[in-house]
Amino acid sequence: MEILMQIRDLLCQADDQQVLQLVTKAIREKISAKEILEKGLLAGMNIISERFKNHEIFLPDVLLASKAMHAGLEQIKPLLIEASIPSLGKVVLGTVQGDLHDIGKNLVGIMLKGAGFEVIDLGKGITPEKFLETAQAEQARVIGMSALLTTTMPVMKNMVALLKDKGLQGKIKTIIGGAPVTEAYARQIGADAYAYDAANAVERVKELIKV
Repeated sequence: MEILMQIRDLLCQADDQQVLQLVTKAIREKISAKEILEKGLLAGMNIISERFKNHEIFLPDVLLASKAMHAGLEQIKPLLIEASIPSLGKVVLGTVQGDLHDIGKNLVGIMLKGAGFEVIDLGKGITPEKFLETAQAEQARVIGMSALLTTTMPVMKNMVALLKDKGLQGKIKTIIGGAPVTEAYARQIGADAYAYDAANAVERVKELIKV
C-alpha cells in the first residue's frame, strides 16, 4: 500500500510532521493500526537500524527518525490497545549503580521500541534490587544493563547472582553491554547475552525471548 511505503520513507527522512499527517490519513482511510505499525513505522525503523549498523548514518540521525516514529506511534497507540496488539515483550533497561553514562543505553531503548518491544527505562545508577523489583512488577522477560566504567561492571555480576539466589535465572533473562563489557565477561558472570551495539542488542533480545 502506497501510503504505508510513504510513512516508511518519510520516517527514514526523519520528517515527523509528514509522518504524523500520513498516519492520521491512513487511520481515516481505515487502514489497520497493525498494518500502519508493521509496514510503515517499524519498517522504517528497521531500515534506520540497518543503516546505523552499517555506519551509513549516525546517532543524531537515529534520534531524529525515532522522534518521527514516536509521532506516528502516539496516533495509533489507542487503536493498538483497542485491537489488543501485544508488544513483543517487556524489557527493563538501565545503567548500573555507580555509572552515569546513558547515551548508549538510551539508543538501545530507542531501537528496542522501534522493533516493537515495550521498554521500561529506569535511567542511570540502578541497583540490582531495583532492576529485579521492576522486572517482577512489570512481568518483564529481559533485564538490560549498561556500564561504561570498569569499576561498575561488578554490579552486573551482582544482578546475575541475585537472580540465581531468587531462583529466577532463566525466567528473567539478562543482557549486558557498554564500552568495557565483552562477550567473555558476559559468559564469566553468567549473563544470558552480550550486545556490542544497539542494533545488535535488538537481535540478541529477540533471540532471548524467541521472537
